[in-house]
Amino acid sequence: MRQIVSKMFHSFAGRYGQFLLDHRSILVVCTQLGLIAAANVSAFALRFEGDIPSDYVRLFLWGLPVVLATYGIGLVAFGIQRGLWRYVGLHDLGRILWASVVSSLVFYGVLHGLLGWVAYPRSVIILTGVLSGLFLAGIRLVVRWFREWLHVVDPTARRVLVVGAGNAGELLVRDMLSDTSARYRPVGLVDDDPIKRKMKIHGVPVVGAIADITSLARSLVAHEIIVAIPSASTSLKQRILAASEGCKVPIKTLPSVKQLLANPAALRQVRPMSLEDLLQREPIQMDRQELYPLLEGKRVLVTGAGGSIGSELCRQIARYHPATLILFERYENGLFALDLELRALYPKLTIIPAIGDVTVHERVTEVLQQTDPDLVFHAAAHKHVPLMELNPKEAVRNNVLGTKTVAEASLARGVDRFVLISTDKAVNPTSVMGATKRVAEDLMQSLNCRGRTKFTVVRFGNVLGSNGSVVPFFADQIRRGGPVTVTHPEIKRFFMTIPEAVQLVLQASLLGQGGEVFVLDMGEQVKVVDLARNMIVLSGLVPDQDIQIQYCGLRPGEKLFEELFEEAEQVEPTPHAKIRRAISASAIQSDRLERAIAHLEAAVSHGDDDELIRRLNEAVPSYTPMSPRNIEHIHSPSPNTL
Repeated sequence: MRQIVSKMFHSFAGRYGQFLLDHRSILVVCTQLGLIAAANVSAFALRFEGDIPSDYVRLFLWGLPVVLATYGIGLVAFGIQRGLWRYVGLHDLGRILWASVVSSLVFYGVLHGLLGWVAYPRSVIILTGVLSGLFLAGIRLVVRWFREWLHVVDPTARRVLVVGAGNAGELLVRDMLSDTSARYRPVGLVDDDPIKRKMKIHGVPVVGAIADITSLARSLVAHEIIVAIPSASTSLKQRILAASEGCKVPIKTLPSVKQLLANPAALRQVRPMSLEDLLQREPIQMDRQELYPLLEGKRVLVTGAGGSIGSELCRQIARYHPATLILFERYENGLFALDLELRALYPKLTIIPAIGDVTVHERVTEVLQQTDPDLVFHAAAHKHVPLMELNPKEAVRNNVLGTKTVAEASLARGVDRFVLISTDKAVNPTSVMGATKRVAEDLMQSLNCRGRTKFTVVRFGNVLGSNGSVVPFFADQIRRGGPVTVTHPEIKRFFMTIPEAVQLVLQASLLGQGGEVFVLDMGEQVKVVDLARNMIVLSGLVPDQDIQIQYCGLRPGEKLFEELFEEAEQVEPTPHAKIRRAISASAIQSDRLERAIAHLEAAVSHGDDDELIRRLNEAVPSYTPMSPRNIEHIHSPSPNTL
C-alpha cells in the first residue's frame, strides 16, 4: 500500500512539481487563510452547537475579513509562512502558538475596541485563536507524517545501531529517516540510561545498554555501529569499543562537540572512529593566538622538514604568516612534496626548499647565511631504535654531530631561538638512539650560555601515525590478514598525535627562555597490545579470531616502560597546565661534554662500534647499553620499539 501511494505521489510531484514550486508562497498563504477561516467557522459552530442564529451569521460574515487580515498579519509578523512543513519542529509550533495568541488579542481589540462590535462573542474569539493554532500546527504535522510514511527504505541501505539516545542520537536518527536519499537505516539505539530503555525515538527502539552492543548488533543484523555521543570522554569511547569487540562491523562516530558548534552541518559527517579518539587522556589544547607574536613576520627554518614531525611543524607554522619558511631536508622526494603542498595552501608565503644534510657543516652554514633565520626547529634525527643498534655510528653522526653542527651554526649566526625535538627514550637510555638524544639535550643546555640564542628542548613520547611507526605497521599487517606482531604482552608506551606533538613544540618555543627541557603531561602509558587490539576491532575484525596477535620478544635496546624524567631531575610546572619543565640536579659541565663529543667524533671516524658504545656510555652515565653486543643476535627492526 505504502509503495503504491508513494509511486502515485512521486508521479504527481513529477508532473506538477515545478508548478507547485513556482507558486509555493501563494499556495501556502491561501491554505493558511483557508484554515483560519475554517477555524472561525468551527468556533461559531461550537459556540452555538451547530445551529448559528441569523444575526450571528451576519456577524460572522462581517468579521471574517477582519479575522483573515488580523491573523494573516500575525502569521507574517512571526514568519510562519517561511518554514518548511516537512521539517516542522517544536520551534515552529511555538511560533504558531504565539502568533495565534497575539492575533486573538489584536482581533479582540479591533472588534470590541475600534469597531465597537460588543455583540461579537468573546468565546468565538478565543475558540478561533485555539482552533487556528491547532489547524496550522496540525497540517504541518500531517504533511511531515505523510512524507515520512511515504519514505520507502532502500533495501540496500546499511542497517545502523546507534550508540547514544541523547540529543545527537535523536538528530541523527531523524536525519536518517527524513532523508529520502539516505544510505543508512537506524534499526536500534543503545544507551546506559535506564529511563530510556524500551522507549522509542522516531519509531526506533532503545534496545539495550552499551554492554549489550555485540549481541544487539548480531540480533539486529547491523551493518555499522555509529557512536552518537559527541561529548563522550575517552574512557567512554574505550568502553564502547571494548563492548563492540566481536561485532565484525565498522565503528563510526560523530564529530566532537567543538566541531558541531562550529559547523552544525557536521552532524552528517559521520567518520570512522580512530585511534586518536581512544587515547587514554583528553587531547591537549594550546592557545594558538599566543603564537602569532612568536612566528608572524619571522624567518623560520625547520630541519628534517620532510619527516612526520618536521612537515607538520611547517604546516602549522605557515598558518601564522611567517616572513619566510625554510625547509631543510636531505630527502628530495619528501621535500618536493611538502614544497608543492605548502605553495598550494599558502601562495603568498615565501618558501625556500633547501636540500642538505645536517652533518655537512659547509652546507648548514651556507643555508643559514643565505636565509638568516630568526628561529630554528631541529627535527632532523634518526629515530628507529633497532636500526640505530645496528648502525651506532650513523646514530651518533646524525643525532649528536648533526645537532652540534646546526646548533653551533645557529649560535654563530645569532638565531633568536633554537628548539630541539627530543624523546622520552633519552631518559635513562638503554638504546643507542636514546643515548644520542640525551647527548643532544645536554649540548643544548651547554650552548645556551654562550650567546644570544635561546636553546630549548622538547621531550615527548611516541607519535601516532608517524613514518615507520607502529600504527601504519599494524594497519599493513591487518590488511594482509595478520598476524599482528607485538614484542611483549606488557610493553607500554606514551602516545600522542602528530598535531599535539607539534603544538607542544610551538608552545615550548614560546615559553622557553633558554636552557629548559619541556615535557608534555601525556597521562598514562598505553599497552601496545591494547593498541593492536583496538586497531583490529576498528577494522571490523575480531582479535585472536580473524586476526592473530603474536609476541616476538623484546628488541635490543628496548625497554618495557618508558620514562619522562630521571630521578635526579626536578619537575616544575609551567604556565601551561599540560607542559612541565625538567630541571637537572647538576649543571652541565661544558668542558666534560666537549671532550665526550670529541671522543664520539673520533670513534665515528676511526673506531669500531664497541669503542663508540664505550664513549657513548662515558658521555651519558645513565646509559645502560645492551650486553653483550652481538649483531648476529639482533633481530630485524620492529616499530614496536618506537
